[in-house]
Amino acid sequence: MRHSIRSGLLATALLAFASSAALAQVQPWMDTSKSPEVRAAAAVSAMTLDEKLGLVMGYTDPDQLVKEPDEIVSTQIKADVAAHHIKGSAGYIADVPRLGIPAQWQTDASIGVRVAGMERTALPSSLATAASFDPKVTEMGGIMIANEARASGFNVFLAGGGNLAREPRNGRNFEYTGEDPVLTGEMTGGLIRGIQSRHMVSTMKHWAVNDQESQRTTVDARISKPAMRQSDLLAFELIYDLSSPGSAMCAYNLVNGDWACENDYLNNQVLKQDWGFKGYVMSDWGAVHSSAKAANNGLDQFTGYPCCGHHGAFFSAKTLKADIASGAIAMSRIDDMAQRILWPLFAKGVVDDPAKVGPIDFNASAAVAQTAAEQSLVLLKNENDLLPLAASAKTIAMIGGNADKGVIQGGGSSGVTPIGGNAVAGLEPKTWPGPVVYIPSSPVAAMKAVKPDATVTYISGDNIKQAAALAKKSDVAIVFVTQWMGEGIDNPLELPGNQDALVAAVVKANPKTIVVVESGGAVLMPWANQVPAILEAFYPGSRGGVAIANILTGKVNPSGHLPISFPASNAQLAHDEIPGFHKPDGIKVSITYDEGAAIGYKWYDIKGFKPLFAFGHGLSYTQFNLTNLKAELAGSDVKVHFSVKNTGKVSGATAAQVYVSAEPAAGWEAPKRLGGFAKVKLEPGASQTVEVKIDPRLLATYDEATNSWVIKAGTYHLSLGEASDHLSTATDIQLPETRFSAVHAR
Repeated sequence: MRHSIRSGLLATALLAFASSAALAQVQPWMDTSKSPEVRAAAAVSAMTLDEKLGLVMGYTDPDQLVKEPDEIVSTQIKADVAAHHIKGSAGYIADVPRLGIPAQWQTDASIGVRVAGMERTALPSSLATAASFDPKVTEMGGIMIANEARASGFNVFLAGGGNLAREPRNGRNFEYTGEDPVLTGEMTGGLIRGIQSRHMVSTMKHWAVNDQESQRTTVDARISKPAMRQSDLLAFELIYDLSSPGSAMCAYNLVNGDWACENDYLNNQVLKQDWGFKGYVMSDWGAVHSSAKAANNGLDQFTGYPCCGHHGAFFSAKTLKADIASGAIAMSRIDDMAQRILWPLFAKGVVDDPAKVGPIDFNASAAVAQTAAEQSLVLLKNENDLLPLAASAKTIAMIGGNADKGVIQGGGSSGVTPIGGNAVAGLEPKTWPGPVVYIPSSPVAAMKAVKPDATVTYISGDNIKQAAALAKKSDVAIVFVTQWMGEGIDNPLELPGNQDALVAAVVKANPKTIVVVESGGAVLMPWANQVPAILEAFYPGSRGGVAIANILTGKVNPSGHLPISFPASNAQLAHDEIPGFHKPDGIKVSITYDEGAAIGYKWYDIKGFKPLFAFGHGLSYTQFNLTNLKAELAGSDVKVHFSVKNTGKVSGATAAQVYVSAEPAAGWEAPKRLGGFAKVKLEPGASQTVEVKIDPRLLATYDEATNSWVIKAGTYHLSLGEASDHLSTATDIQLPETRFSAVHAR
């Protein structure tokens, strides 16, 4: 019997192998032994023009699509999209069934699966997970959200964000990973690696210099090429090097006079020629402004029609056919567009391991989100060791921020419908980029669970006098303040409403006051000098309430470090105003980034400003000693070694940061740059030797005339610490003159 079963299984396996081998002979693009490049080229060679253009055109919202003229969108495409598009998702690109090429189902975004009506797990905001200073955190998060996306039927994820927080008031900073290229490269790269490990295509966005939301579809970002290569583009270059995303999404804005989606310098010269990008450039939804110019200047997929101001006259297969016939677009360019779209479908496993709708383990997903939050929340201040809460804290007042209901998340295309729905419905704005959503993970409920021996009382804080009275009769008061941010709008750094007044009144009534900040980015804190303890929670995700309670009580030792600087005032910002701020959309404006590559802490260093809280800052319930810093030249890299010791009494982790400074003759944009970092977790009394490699581009300046990176000969100063303004040890290294091409050897 056993022999018979084994024989049957062997026969089935041999039959399957024979079938796949036969299929590979007939359809060589299905031969998994061949490279993705060869497979993609073979598939394109077998396609008709209509099939190629089917890959190029992406659609959204069947209810709107059906209203489009038939000469723009055929009745067949309308029917196909209506039949297969996942309702409420971002977009759909048709399959090529006769060749076995699957359709592309696209979903937002980097924080979780965003589909109207589908409840899914929300990671902490990308800015929050960047605060972990641990790419493993974002990689695990990427795996989790990719698993949920695949089980929801998707195979293309519109993540992750790589724009630097050049403008602290940018309404989408919460979707990105900070103000430094190295941190952004590592953290966004980790997310994309995680997503693509689950056989999905991931996208790096918004390409490029997309640093404000005000007038985002009309603003012209003006910046020199060297400054751009050393800042915004360097962040994307590092993302690309570390994760090989299958797609890049071009942004809404113009860069130096040309729309990002038809910008030859960005798409052709930098991305495809210099970096050797093999994937495709897709448009943001509504970012297409031409047909032939866009195609010739690097746009491969015209995505998201008829959303957001697209113009049907040039967003159609009919127009592209006319451009081909007139010679405005070469047929070889159409083939290149199709091949670039197909390449990641083969390279990332989309064709060979199709997504299948199935069950989701939401408990496992929530555990990933909770771990990410616990490693990311930043303890900004802790005078007299007020935290963790002492066992003697028997009466705890929790005030404001809807903390009895849940934790806030950001709005727009990254907004996730949380498990359990919106905990605080009806808040303004109710329309795009709203609604405002609170994830039902209550910090109050979590505190009651972790402190069963204490009396925990919540009050909304709407009545400041009542809040102060409750605080006064409590052992400790915890005030929650919130700042909602969303796509398409920028925010002032001041907290909205009466929240500053609430904090001031509560701390006056009870000097043992803790403030928990749930924000999309940096906020001003006029009360910071009066409050003894501040915890920055950002948007903490599906189990954010539990993570907050665990950190406040010491069940978890905080280890997050700021991925952005918190200014002390608006006067410290590089730009007094955002062009077109809070004006009706569609105004043509421009902004010149005279600060160049000096973003965030680099700007503060140049100006001699002391921020409220510096980039890299983050406290722990234990202490660390960073010593024995040594540096050596190893090939083209500088290798740095140092020791980290936990000198405190509890287990904990810190983000050890290495900064590099050059002599003035090197022509750097700022006194120092982050060269590298390492998250180190240690038991009390334990120590560890750590190695960090510094990429040679971080020691160089970009030379536009020769399209190369140049390291000037001289002495370079390396500093080690736990924040950009807290560097405890240093060493020097001599480097020779070195010049290397900006063109990647691939």
